[in-house]
Amino acid sequence: MKKGRIIRLIGGLYTVIDELGNRVDTRPIGLFRYQNISPKVGDDVLYDEESIQEVLPRRNDLVRPAIANVDQAIIINSAKKPDFSFYLLDQFLALIEAANVLPLIVLTKIDLLTADELDTLKAKLEYYSSMYQVCYVDSKNKVGMDELMTHLSGKLSVFSGQTGAGKSSLLNAIDPLLNLKTDAISEALGRGKHTTRHVELIKVQDGWIADTPGFSKLEFPEMDITSLKDLYPDFVRLANECRFNQCLHINEPDCAVKKAYHDGRILKERYENYVLFHQSIKSQKPRY
Repeated sequence: MKKGRIIRLIGGLYTVIDELGNRVDTRPIGLFRYQNISPKVGDDVLYDEESIQEVLPRRNDLVRPAIANVDQAIIINSAKKPDFSFYLLDQFLALIEAANVLPLIVLTKIDLLTADELDTLKAKLEYYSSMYQVCYVDSKNKVGMDELMTHLSGKLSVFSGQTGAGKSSLLNAIDPLLNLKTDAISEALGRGKHTTRHVELIKVQDGWIADTPGFSKLEFPEMDITSLKDLYPDFVRLANECRFNQCLHINEPDCAVKKAYHDGRILKERYENYVLFHQSIKSQKPRY
């Protein structure tokens, strides 16, 4: 058997590439269905001439988008059309932290903002720079592309983020030969159309990037409500100063995180989104 990586999935047909760059289209063995095994793009697999025989252990596993063994997640956020959303940014960050993947924040369409608007947004996003890399790009004019390319080198990166944020345009700027389809923003809805229909890994220089469907709405997977706080590096830094060891930073007295929020040391939107996520998880009904 050969070892390879799944780089594309369309209609149940998997494309696998081996270490020499040879590609083959194949399907998994029927036994997987009974073992509840669903191969994903990014999976390392063992395969023969007929089918995928074994899925090797994963380093991580994303649900939305459905991809495995990711080195980093590039969270694409639009500066405008659609408007930038701290809610979506914080939600993506928490979900990616939960999947044990390194996030990289990218702000696109900065050319659509005035200089003052961009400075105001950068001032707020500076808060995130102490925890994550933040890149500002203009795909049309290739602004910020060199910095972004340094972060893609030698890694498997998944491109995710809000619908209409310009993922396909950004990929086209990285490699014009891709010529990926893009759609204009719907002025009526204020959000983009889904332009990507499947998950596929694309070779760019010495790295892989995944073009995936965009999402305008996300849901937290079932999780212990006490785990959410651990997905916030800025909260974790302060947790030792809270009165209670397992402080949830919601209603507890002498909470260092709440104090930092009231003092302006935690970004207002960041903490308020955390409270909303906490309420969302708390209200979820268990699935049986």
